[in-house]
Amino acid sequence: MPIYPSFYPHEMRVETIDPPAAARMLPTAEIHAYVGSPRFIGAVPETVDGVESLGSFVVVTVEPATAADSCAAARAAVRRLAGRRDGFVLHPYPVTPFHADYLQQSDLADAAKTRVLQAAAAPPEVAATVEEIDAAELLASDLISLNGWLGPPWVKSGWWQAWRLLNPALDNDDRERASEIVQNLQAGGYDGQERRLTLERSLVTLLTQGCRRMIAGYTVKKEYFNTEFSAGVENVGFDSLLGLDSPVFLRTVKLKDFPWNGWLRLGIATRSEAAWNPIAGFNDPAGRLIWSALGDPAAFPAPYGDGWILNRFADVNRIGVR
Repeated sequence: MPIYPSFYPHEMRVETIDPPAAARMLPTAEIHAYVGSPRFIGAVPETVDGVESLGSFVVVTVEPATAADSCAAARAAVRRLAGRRDGFVLHPYPVTPFHADYLQQSDLADAAKTRVLQAAAAPPEVAATVEEIDAAELLASDLISLNGWLGPPWVKSGWWQAWRLLNPALDNDDRERASEIVQNLQAGGYDGQERRLTLERSLVTLLTQGCRRMIAGYTVKKEYFNTEFSAGVENVGFDSLLGLDSPVFLRTVKLKDFPWNGWLRLGIATRSEAAWNPIAGFNDPAGRLIWSALGDPAAFPAPYGDGWILNRFADVNRIGVR
């Protein structure tokens, strides 16, 4: 029985390539796209274009025993961090512009940034830990929780990732309150859109009020593909959190040489280490990319939203028989 995949190329090759080699191979279309960050020497070649997605969350954790005021200490640490790190975007709020629900919480994000910029210097004896948490890995750990590895519809929401990042620092009472809000949002336990938005804002406010663990900002991941005519690719879709390592990329990218079919050559920065089976494997970056093609799910996460896109079935309105 013939199988018609839901993407343009009829053959895909995924190869582990280190970043310097990828920078040499992309301009000549030896690979069409690279899942990772190639190390270009000088300017990016004219035949290469890129897409941006959320790279990582930068998180500051203050040791309570060393700070009389955890919020003041955390804000001062974040302010110092902004002046010292290359590629760091100051955004002391867990819902970022890469999340679908950022617009509903942008005023809270602006207020949080203002408080950081107005913060006084922290005393030198305050102890704080800075860590980067990869956004794609954080999301991927949730995507395998449901049949077909889709994840629930809210898995890409900023409020959910805020819960994942910040709930360990809450005290028992606040964690119980926050957990109740999360359960209501997951189960749809609210009346109307306004109530849902209120719950989301209340949750993030509760998660960020303690300051023992604070989101300092984020980094941006940029991935590249060849656009040369006619050896390159076009119609490149990507995910706001996963970048090119996402189902939407494989189902939109098209070789310029072919109106259909063709041989797509992809490079990836990390070597495959996970098991190659759909039960306990395909859970590293290379495996997820391959499974995005092999799994061919009925629906997959919306690239810029927190819902699903139909892939192998259609939403058809039923028409009554006359």
